[in-house]
Amino acid sequence: MLASSGYGLWLLLGAALALGVYPAGRGDALVPLALGGILVSFAPLAALLRLPRVPGWLGWRFGRGSRPTAKAMLALAAYLPMLGVAGLVRGDNLFWATRLAAAALALGALACLIDALSEDAQEGRARIFARLVSASYAGGLWLWLCLAAQDGDQPIHSVPWIFALQLLALLVGGMFWWRDGAVRSRGWPGRLLFLALVYLIPCLIVLAQRPESSGLLLLLAAVSCLVGKSVEPRLCGRLSSHDGGVFHST
Repeated sequence: MLASSGYGLWLLLGAALALGVYPAGRGDALVPLALGGILVSFAPLAALLRLPRVPGWLGWRFGRGSRPTAKAMLALAAYLPMLGVAGLVRGDNLFWATRLAAAALALGALACLIDALSEDAQEGRARIFARLVSASYAGGLWLWLCLAAQDGDQPIHSVPWIFALQLLALLVGGMFWWRDGAVRSRGWPGRLLFLALVYLIPCLIVLAQRPESSGLLLLLAAVSCLVGKSVEPRLCGRLSSHDGGVFHST
């Protein structure tokens, strides 16, 4: 779940920098870039330290003589454009090499979301799309938090950004209800709590962020979304155990 949010953050940040629509400022790019790196790096670090219940990372068990899997190699490759962007971001972020590295970062994050985090080689397009939407939604909340914590007057806090997050949230909630439609007899309290954590609480906080953005409230929105996605197997266990869960796959 942490890696999915991190890749979603990198995807949005890289796309915005590549298109030249990201707010100016070196720190405004470096902070979300670093936060995405922290979120993405939790899993390999836990596997490297051999923490309980984390025997490996993307099929790679760290140890003498072990070799990284193809998924692990893809995930490691995503760090290269991230480091490139970190070294190139400037005040206006419009340097052609910065935009090129940012495009590579976005493509790398997209590839990791499609392939590295997949659980099934024959995964359908619907589940891939669900993972991309879910990751972009969570990453958008973390990206907004980074910018709000630095400067609440950045252009990315405008109405179009709020509309984009709300649209992603509607897709997240809509896909859950579509997946959940076949089972209506049990577990509704857990599913409603899941939707409240992932969808309702963040949406209400996002809608309340005009004209000023509160870093504390946006942190609550991002954490609420992350917690809701993480506890989905417990709250919606019957569905997740049968179809893998739209959000559990992230």
